Amino acid sequence: MLEGGDENQIVPQSKFKLGEAIALSEGILFTTYATLRTNGREGKASRLEQIVSWLGKGSDAPIVFDESHAMANAASEKAGRGVRKASQQGIAGLRLQRALPNARILYVSATGATKLENLSYLERLGLWGTADMPFRSREDFLSQVGMGGVAALEAVSRDLKALGMYAARSLSFEGVRYEVAEHELTPEQEAIYDQYADAYQIVHQHIGEALAATNVLSESGKARNGQAKSAAYSAFEGAKQRFFNHLLTSMKCPSLIKAIERDLAEGHAAVVQLVSTDEALLDRRLAEISPSQWDDIQVDLTPREYLFDYLRNAFPVQLHEVWTDDEGVERTRPVVDADGNPVLSREAVRQRDELIERLALLPPIPSALDELIQHFGHEEVAEVTGRSKRIIREVREGSDRLVLQRRSATANLAETDAFQSDRKRILVFSQAGGTGRSYHSDLGATNQRLRRHYLLQAGWQADIAVQGLGRTNRSNQKQPPVFCVISTNVKGEKRFSSTVARRLDSLGALTKGERKTGGQGLFREEDNLESLYAKAALRQLYTALYQGQVEGCSLERFQEIAGLALATDEGNFKEDLPPMSQFLNRCLAMRLDDQRRIFDELEVRIATKVEEAIEAGVYEVGVETLRAESFRVLERMEIYRHPTTGAISYAVKIERKQKAQILSGVAAIEKAIAQGGILAINERSERAAIVLPTNSLMADSGALIRRVNLVRPSSNEKVAKQDYERSHWREARQDEFLAIWNQEVGEIPEYVTDTFFLITGLLLPIWNKLDPSCMKIYRLQTDGGERLLGRMVPPEVMQSVAETFGMTCQLTAREIFHAVWERQESVRLTQKLSLRSCTVAGQRRLEIVGFLGHSEYQWLKSVGAFGEYIQHRLRAFVPANEEAIEVIEKVRQAG
Repeated sequence: MLEGGDENQIVPQSKFKLGEAIALSEGILFTTYATLRTNGREGKASRLEQIVSWLGKGSDAPIVFDESHAMANAASEKAGRGVRKASQQGIAGLRLQRALPNARILYVSATGATKLENLSYLERLGLWGTADMPFRSREDFLSQVGMGGVAALEAVSRDLKALGMYAARSLSFEGVRYEVAEHELTPEQEAIYDQYADAYQIVHQHIGEALAATNVLSESGKARNGQAKSAAYSAFEGAKQRFFNHLLTSMKCPSLIKAIERDLAEGHAAVVQLVSTDEALLDRRLAEISPSQWDDIQVDLTPREYLFDYLRNAFPVQLHEVWTDDEGVERTRPVVDADGNPVLSREAVRQRDELIERLALLPPIPSALDELIQHFGHEEVAEVTGRSKRIIREVREGSDRLVLQRRSATANLAETDAFQSDRKRILVFSQAGGTGRSYHSDLGATNQRLRRHYLLQAGWQADIAVQGLGRTNRSNQKQPPVFCVISTNVKGEKRFSSTVARRLDSLGALTKGERKTGGQGLFREEDNLESLYAKAALRQLYTALYQGQVEGCSLERFQEIAGLALATDEGNFKEDLPPMSQFLNRCLAMRLDDQRRIFDELEVRIATKVEEAIEAGVYEVGVETLRAESFRVLERMEIYRHPTTGAISYAVKIERKQKAQILSGVAAIEKAIAQGGILAINERSERAAIVLPTNSLMADSGALIRRVNLVRPSSNEKVAKQDYERSHWREARQDEFLAIWNQEVGEIPEYVTDTFFLITGLLLPIWNKLDPSCMKIYRLQTDGGERLLGRMVPPEVMQSVAETFGMTCQLTAREIFHAVWERQESVRLTQKLSLRSCTVAGQRRLEIVGFLGHSEYQWLKSVGAFGEYIQHRLRAFVPANEEAIEVIEKVRQAG
């Protein structure tokens, strides 16, 4: 509320009954998203219609969507299991905006979107379907901008700011320290994990048997009722994810407890962030216990109960009867008795009961929240979770028992005050305590100790994880906190960190125009297993498994422990393979040795894909900062001006000067000795190189491609070992190697200069007019101190881009030489002649193509070209060095 306003002018919509006219001549109507999505009933208008009727369809009144990210799922989208429907909340927000087209809309959110699709509710920004933007529809916008990766999301944020439609700020994270602590499971914990993994394998196998016993599956294993089969497996997978998430969180507690004890000894305050409190689980267990026993509870509240709940409530035991439809296809329907009660399959019930008996013998694992409170005592731990009840440990007069404690509605306020007033030095909060509260070392609070903030359980929602981290880093604080992520050495835990890591990148890019502001460095690049590189690597892994190329894990073994089919019933490799999310889910329930084996195979393939992308210059790293000795602006062209705001798009021609990275002969020899390489000379090109061992690549077939690294005076190249062995390289004596190496070093200029264009300023309105191969976005600072950000375009590509905007862009001879030699582009010199890069007998050449007849060939020779008769054809070449620039210039002038 604005300062000086009358709080009585804020009126909740709930004050007016459904269908009742809003009797408010002026003021502010406050509603919640839950209220907004309430439909009409009994002929009464809905809550949304009530608002529209009050304002009038032509109203230009302001509408403020606070916490607008609550409408993030405003449109349906394709998901791993089909189409994910839009949320009623998001739909209601869109309907209100469309019903009042003249209303002024303000979106307010600390975490606007964690992925591009979540921008769907921001319809009034005009990102699609308007004359100002080139995107015809939402789908067109998602498709084209999505191709640009995280860097494109950063451009979206910055362009919206330039157009005056978006303002974003964030609290400085200067001084905040980041740590990642890995808890290595003890042998006892590993044994427990493997026991539970085995249990889930057994349950998974019994689901199929139970479905057969209930007639859902035929004797051949074919589903008669796909919906019933899908429901059984979906419920199982959901229970499994929740269980292993809780299990891993609980197993981290010993390391967390030691860290907190160390913090307390050093005079610090500890803050623990988690997601789940297990309150729903507690309610279910209390319903089974007489209230008279609540003062001495003898029940284990453990994540194991999630599996028990699945077996009791979702394991397929209801009998189905088989019937045949008009097309002769067998179907099933649930069987009920005369009173409408479900009829159960005796065999399925027997299997379920046996599973429950077997699992009851597994060791219980305490929930993380209760473990922390019972270890340190509820007198020392401030719990801000919203739980209305909890089990606490009560020790008095020699008795040690667990009792039920009820908590009041004001418990969160009281616990926060106890922490900030330094009566309690440990605070644990969940999502319910992660919004609108402050736990920082406030200068106005008694507790100004250093906050050690532990992210114990990140959960699935990146925006909530970030909001939680912000609770201990606020303004007016004595000192910034230390953020620490607690992880384990369990490979399958990446199932949880991967989702958060990916969405944190997008969150930072969309909110601040800088991906790094999302995760604040807490999650590493390799934590993201949902990248294009990881998905491509997973397909390679599936191929290797199918072909029997994964040591220690056959196709049959993998399909058994993962419950994933890679082959059809006929034994053919499936085209529609399980996605990464499903693969990661299944890995969670594998024994730890199996997880390590599978992940080791996956990670080497991811590394290969990333290296290939880096070598090809297409690795997506968001906005990348260019560095050089000098950046000088040679030319600046205005290529677009926004008709409404006047914001401008420029093509800036930049000269880049870089100091050549030259390896001396002595250093080369030392490097070869230190890394076990050899000194070599190419007998044909008379060039020198040191040949070093390097990492191998994994081919699409799964075969290992061994490589060597050819290190030259100012460059290096990785080649397949078999190609190297077939080439003209030979091992050389040290004296002859040094002579040739030093000669090459003497020919290399101290500085290397090239040029490129940066399309900067406004990007979104001209997005589809730029070359789709130039999606990467860069930032740099010129010699004059100007900071530029935009899409980099090589000079040879800029020619076609300029034509799109009705302009001309002439390349210099030097730019043509660099484009062809360094980027291996083909560039037109005249109407008929072009210059291209080619390989002849293993050597790089610059070839002029397009000439006709002997006279044109002779003329090319007269301006500096030379010819060779190769495979019955006369070809023309220019020198593969700086001399080519003069030849190129003469050819262009004559053309």
